[in-house]
Amino acid sequence: MLPTISKGRTPSNVRPNPAFPQYLRRIVKWQQMDIEYTFWQMLHLCTSPKVVYQHTKYHKQTKNQWARDDPAFVVICSLLLMVATSAFCAAYDYNLGHAVFTILSVVVFHFLVIGLILATCCWFLTNSYLREEASNSHVVEQRVEWLYAFDVHCNSFFPTFVVLYVIQYFLSPLLVAHGFIPILLSNLLFMVAISYYHYLNFLGYDVLPFLEKTTFFLYPIGIVIILSPIAILSGFNPSRYAMGMYFG
Repeated sequence: MLPTISKGRTPSNVRPNPAFPQYLRRIVKWQQMDIEYTFWQMLHLCTSPKVVYQHTKYHKQTKNQWARDDPAFVVICSLLLMVATSAFCAAYDYNLGHAVFTILSVVVFHFLVIGLILATCCWFLTNSYLREEASNSHVVEQRVEWLYAFDVHCNSFFPTFVVLYVIQYFLSPLLVAHGFIPILLSNLLFMVAISYYHYLNFLGYDVLPFLEKTTFFLYPIGIVIILSPIAILSGFNPSRYAMGMYFG
């Protein structure tokens, strides 16, 4: 958990948070990762995500931090992303060097780098604008942990991965074809994936009792719903665009 500061204390009293170094060290120690619980979380993020965040409350009560101390979710999600991207490359890429570059760029850039940026933006936004004011000076001020913001991104990303990397792979021969039906299905697929990402993002921050106005995280869904019919009527096919960007 990020250091908490009660009003009247100075930053010099803040101790560094030991959770993040420990989190990084456990990435290379498979025996310390709870693989079974990670797959349970991934399943329920696609079927009943509120159950996952209910367990997040239990984690806070037992570990005194909202964020995971187990990097298994990030590791497994990265491996699954590599496998799915490899399947796309095997089907549509005939250059081994470019395939390796594509796999690395998807895992590093799409998942990790963009995730770091989004998590940092949400962490800054929630701590700066969405926190409730402490009722009195004796109440410890609570803040969103950066590592928890990254957890929320990872949770939100996984169902998006299932839709855009797994389901889209099997439907890709239809989705990249010409015609109105491929355009319609492709836009619906992207609309569902992006909307569900933002819905899970909302659930992740809504569960924190010291935040208010978390419905802000649902606003992008409205934008997606408005833009999707425009994209369909204009003949834009996001699947063809994405496939063309990576495979020509």
